[in-house]
Amino acid sequence: MSETAGTADPLVEVEDLAVHFPIRRGVVLDRTVGHVYAVDGVSLRVERGETYGLVGESGCGKSTLGRAVLRLEKPTSGRVVFDGVDLSAMKGEPLRRMRRRMQMVFQDPLSSLDPRQSVQSLLVEGMRAHGLDTDRAATDKRLRELLSSVGLPSTALRKYPHEFSGGQRQRIGIARALSVGPELVVADEPVSALDVSVQAQVLNLLADLQEEFRLTYLVIAHDLAVVRHIADRVGVMYLGGLVEESTSDELYAQPLHPYSKALLSAVPVPDPVVEDQREQILLSGDLPSPAAPPSGCRFHTRCPWRQPVRCDTERPVLRELRPGHRVACHYAEDIRDGRIEPHEVVAEAVHPADFGDVDITAPRSA
Repeated sequence: MSETAGTADPLVEVEDLAVHFPIRRGVVLDRTVGHVYAVDGVSLRVERGETYGLVGESGCGKSTLGRAVLRLEKPTSGRVVFDGVDLSAMKGEPLRRMRRRMQMVFQDPLSSLDPRQSVQSLLVEGMRAHGLDTDRAATDKRLRELLSSVGLPSTALRKYPHEFSGGQRQRIGIARALSVGPELVVADEPVSALDVSVQAQVLNLLADLQEEFRLTYLVIAHDLAVVRHIADRVGVMYLGGLVEESTSDELYAQPLHPYSKALLSAVPVPDPVVEDQREQILLSGDLPSPAAPPSGCRFHTRCPWRQPVRCDTERPVLRELRPGHRVACHYAEDIRDGRIEPHEVVAEAVHPADFGDVDITAPRSA
């Protein structure tokens, strides 16, 4: 975790961000019959120098949110403010110059590296695009320093991605992101494709690089153990929305949203005594379709604490229950204090006919 976190100096501010992908049908008449609500009204801040962890199930929209922050995906609505500059309206050359300050480390180091390029070519490409490759001697020195920073020898410059292990390829991906001197690095599942023994090495490397280059991280992951190890603050996403946000220590000690409780109860604990005594929450049913999200609280179809009417019809907003701890749940205090007991959730069968044109395009309840 970063020692400079908590300075209340936001580098990134996301305000009510939405990314909706159109669903198109027809060969001759290509018409939009609905939308996939990948990200739907997310607001968060990433402080300068901190590591913000974003967690959730596959398909919850966390990767799309990370790409939208970098303007790799165009937002449908909302704003992304980077260091006081609104990126939403930027395009062309001003956006290209701004992207030097924001870089991404991708999930799969094999597919994100061009197999036809040498490591030297991969690293120089970004530098050249931003006008940083003006002196050959200085560039060569920069490349060797980058490789040294990520724990690779200078001889790696002449090699190609297939000649490296998965952990080494991810180090090359990290070096490529750092080659242009960014301030923000979005790491999308940076260790999920790696062996467990290599994951800790890469995570420790990211922590060392953050201190060395004074970086700010947005780390996207589904592995809660990874996020706990590296993140200062954590945001939990479910079906396109942010349902809880807190410091890492506080979230893991006392999650307040039912979905966060379920996620953390699924994390294995090596102590069998603790494992037997802690609360186990098994979610019923599958993640609803982001093309037809439930009305009201998005989580109500799987929530053991669901209360009729309000949970089914009224979408909760993120509200601060404790300083720095935001939760999007109508009954978070009642659940925390034991005034509402959990009950069995019966998964509802979903038929293909339920996702016809009418249902997909029907207006959603707030």
